[in-house]
Amino acid sequence: MTSVPLLQPGTLFVVATPIGNLADLSERARQVLAAVDLIACEDTRHTQKLLQHLGLKKPLLSVHDHNERDRIEQVAEHLNGGRTMALVSDAGTPLISDPGYPLVQGLRQKGLKVTPIPGVSAVITALSAAGLPTDRFTFEGFLPHKSGAKKERLEGLAQQTATQVFYESKHRILDTLAVMAEVFGEEREACVARELTKTFESFYHGTFPDILQQLQVDADQQKGEFVVMVAGNKNPQSDSAVNLDKLFRLLLAELPPKKAAAIVADISGENKKALYQKALEIQGKT
Repeated sequence: MTSVPLLQPGTLFVVATPIGNLADLSERARQVLAAVDLIACEDTRHTQKLLQHLGLKKPLLSVHDHNERDRIEQVAEHLNGGRTMALVSDAGTPLISDPGYPLVQGLRQKGLKVTPIPGVSAVITALSAAGLPTDRFTFEGFLPHKSGAKKERLEGLAQQTATQVFYESKHRILDTLAVMAEVFGEEREACVARELTKTFESFYHGTFPDILQQLQVDADQQKGEFVVMVAGNKNPQSDSAVNLDKLFRLLLAELPPKKAAAIVADISGENKKALYQKALEIQGKT
């Protein structure tokens, strides 16, 4: 076994931990966790299980979404005193849709040393096996919980040409896929990864209706943690076309289809009859 390294005093190490399979912890991460004086973690109970697996005992300090700003001074005091610390989340790389950003930002502003210990990240793990374009991608994290806010957020992303990656929970996965189908179109290619690196790891490929059907066949397929990846828009509209479409939908919320179509036709110069048919189609979906 590799000997425990000497760590530079006053350093916070941002340590990536496994997202499921404990064998994915890197040797360097194990060495750092063994060598630091203190570990800041999202959930002390969860991290304690990882340390038990590694045969380690370390003092733990809880640092989560609700207290991390209050912990900045406390952590800075430890580091200024020459101690070494590790920052871990419950799974994966800290700060990537996990706590840690205010803490790391605050420590850097104080001139303290922060060093990354790379490892597993669900977004990269999922993309590597999804079969979607990965030369360009955007990571959007978790979407809003409520369908209305979720739809508004997705509408702002509908014209993106890069692959988009989202995290989602078991409680909202079906609703999210249904809203994506409505906003992105049912034919948009997608891939959903579930329970990455765990025993029941699964990938679902196809259009949104295809994936929804696969998940709805068995309630067990709706359990766990999900990464949703959506192919980019191959035929994006211009900003002016997108704004016009949004205007059309807003008018339809207040006016009858014929009147809304007439107004949009005057503004855009598009065919009034075609716009009227489009208005009827939009109303039919709402």
